[in-house]
Amino acid sequence: MNLLEMKHIQKEFNGQQVLKDLSFSVKEGEVLSIIGPSGSGKSTLLRCACMLEKIDGGEILYLGEQVSFRENGRDRGKGKKNKKEWSSMFGLVFQNFNLFPHYTVLKNIVDAPISVQKREKDEVYQEAKELLVQMGLSEKEHAYPYQLSGGQKQRVAIARALAMKPKILFFDEPTSALDPELTAEVLKVIQTLAEKNITMVIVTHEMEFAKKISDRIIFMEKGLIEVEGTPQQVFTAEHLRMKKFLKGYAK
Repeated sequence: MNLLEMKHIQKEFNGQQVLKDLSFSVKEGEVLSIIGPSGSGKSTLLRCACMLEKIDGGEILYLGEQVSFRENGRDRGKGKKNKKEWSSMFGLVFQNFNLFPHYTVLKNIVDAPISVQKREKDEVYQEAKELLVQMGLSEKEHAYPYQLSGGQKQRVAIARALAMKPKILFFDEPTSALDPELTAEVLKVIQTLAEKNITMVIVTHEMEFAKKISDRIIFMEKGLIEVEGTPQQVFTAEHLRMKKFLKGYAK
């Protein structure tokens, strides 16, 4: 079964259409990378999938159940209660970390599972410490975000998302704010998650990484999916705009 289905998604800002009748799905255990030039709608698509942005048309389903449905500009989905209920399905890792600056590393990770999911505090703290070990940050649990490098902040952000036990993880250009050395350490963490069959959708400009880690890749241009397939199919496709886009990443 598909974990996520987005059907005929439309989104506009100030009268400009950013997503145009766009459809795709994600299966359990699959890694889907989304590539394309800046302004093609990649991040907006993720924000719609996470219901941080309201779609203007189309349908979003998680595990086959409709979460959002808009037709002719009117919301015909199941309302805010349903969206809140399904929000625990996914986690989102932002490009700029979005950590709470006044919380320690450990507090950043445990806050939502305890306050939002109402889970047992001792269990959450134990799992959070295990996640920090997994991220190579066990010695940083009492540090504050300002005391961390960019790569460490992003690893904390990944741990925070995992602490919610989501069925699918979204990454919005997780290395765009990092230098090459720190990029490598974050990509290594994401690759480890892929090896554990964690379902992920990754917006990225790291072409070699996308080629290596992905089961499928989508190339977006001007709010449309222009090319979709396996890494081999996408990177060898005879699509002029995509070939021009990829030329700058040729190794």
